[in-house]
Amino acid sequence: MSAILSHADKCAAFKIATSALLRWYGDELAGGASDERLSEMLVAVLGVFGGSGGPDSLDISFKGAGLKIWASWDTHNTVTDKPIFAGHQTVRMAREVYGITDPTCAQLALL
Repeated sequence: MSAILSHADKCAAFKIATSALLRWYGDELAGGASDERLSEMLVAVLGVFGGSGGPDSLDISFKGAGLKIWASWDTHNTVTDKPIFAGHQTVRMAREVYGITDPTCAQLALL
């Protein structure tokens, strides 16, 4: 049985899967991005299919179609296992992890 992922594990997996986001789009993201534009960027960064893993590290798989990211401490099956992030969850996580604002949102930041 695989260990349950902590929030820190999920953040680490997300950062690994999306590591090119700020390198590719950092200048554009400095001014924020709408959900639609951020989704487009994430699709490009996640690509057709990718992943990483190794001894004593998270096993991570990802694909742009559906904005899906899987992670576990054991190997996982991307066909039968549920991703840890998919669709709008992935967009929300990008905003949380990288502090990306949405210039189309009239809500004031609570910070």
